[in-house]
Amino acid sequence: MRKQAFGKSQAPLTPALRVGDTVYVSGQVPVDTHGRVVGDDVTGQTAQVLANLEALLEAAGASKADVVKTLVILSNVKRDFAAMNAVYEEFFPDPKPTRSTFGAELAIDVLVEIEAVAVVGAGGPTGSR
Repeated sequence: MRKQAFGKSQAPLTPALRVGDTVYVSGQVPVDTHGRVVGDDVTGQTAQVLANLEALLEAAGASKADVVKTLVILSNVKRDFAAMNAVYEEFFPDPKPTRSTFGAELAIDVLVEIEAVAVVGAGGPTGSR
């Protein structure tokens, strides 16, 4: 199967790759289309991260309902887990994706990063939408 690339990045990575019916989305951070960090707390930053994630999924022909696995990285997991979790819970439809969450120092000065794997059509009998 051939890889299809979606999105652009200043970093040496591809924001999203589709291989067959599987879409892999690189870790998204809370930046707008101009590369500026959005939000000054984890609630606002998580909302921006998930908006970026959704845009890449849609570009690759998937939806948030197709996401089967996420990885959430918080710069301060103990302080920010509940607030991130509240935004995350509202974003993803049931059944929620499987998830790992941990704390780590992030490469840029942000509070949250999220990556995802989606399988097109996993969102239900009507397909990915």
